[in-house]
Amino acid sequence: MEKLLKPIMFVLGAVLVLSIITKVSINKIEHLRHTKVDVSSITASERERQLECLSKNIYFEAGSEPFEGKVAVAQVTLNRVESGKFPSDVCKVVYQKNVFMERVVCQFSWYCENAGKMKPVHGHNYNESVAAAKKVLLEDFRLDGLKEAMYYHADYVNPGWKKEKVAKIGRHIFYKE
Repeated sequence: MEKLLKPIMFVLGAVLVLSIITKVSINKIEHLRHTKVDVSSITASERERQLECLSKNIYFEAGSEPFEGKVAVAQVTLNRVESGKFPSDVCKVVYQKNVFMERVVCQFSWYCENAGKMKPVHGHNYNESVAAAKKVLLEDFRLDGLKEAMYYHADYVNPGWKKEKVAKIGRHIFYKE
């Protein structure tokens, strides 16, 4: 009986230790996922770089959209930055490329299609894109309905996503994970 009891106690102890380690790890990951980055450590030049990347993304994705549409694109970009599922840097999210079925695919089509060489040509639309970027990046402005939005596409395409639609703003449809 004693020979049987020792292995059983060992297994129960190992299971207990593993479950405690798992619980602690999950709690730590959740805590880190919801912890905001200390923005005080970001330099002015780094913030300017982020602002430029975000402004270009807004301009090329939603330059002719209403201001709310520009804010929505900016918010999705920052939702990705804060999600832990994408790079934790605005520019890295904007310029992120993946290889899918032996093709390079960009998160935002304007970057792949033009290799990022396009320059804003409509001054008013670009200025409004910069204003939206400042509002979202610097003032932490958010649209309530898009707090969980991670993806969007133009209303004239159908990517066949099986994601939950959260809003339609201008010519874009927004989805959460």
